[in-house]
Amino acid sequence: MSPQPSSTSTREIVWPSVVTVISAAILIGSEVFGAAFAGGWALAILFGLDDTSAHILQAVLFGLGVVIMVAFIRAAQRVEPFTRRA
Repeated sequence: MSPQPSSTSTREIVWPSVVTVISAAILIGSEVFGAAFAGGWALAILFGLDDTSAHILQAVLFGLGVVIMVAFIRAAQRVEPFTRRA
């Protein structure tokens, strides 16, 4: 058996980092999406929008929340890497 070349090194998942980031994402996601729903509802009342417009506004804010969560996960991966070389 010959040793593996360094260019084909394997990677292993660092489960504590993955669990930490997922847990934080669940917590932050619930806050972001709750704020998107409540904010859309509040802005619809403030501007006197009908139900359909309120749902559209909530969907737009929900989409913004998705963008925020993707940015959070990507930044968290830089701080807490999900893999390491074995």
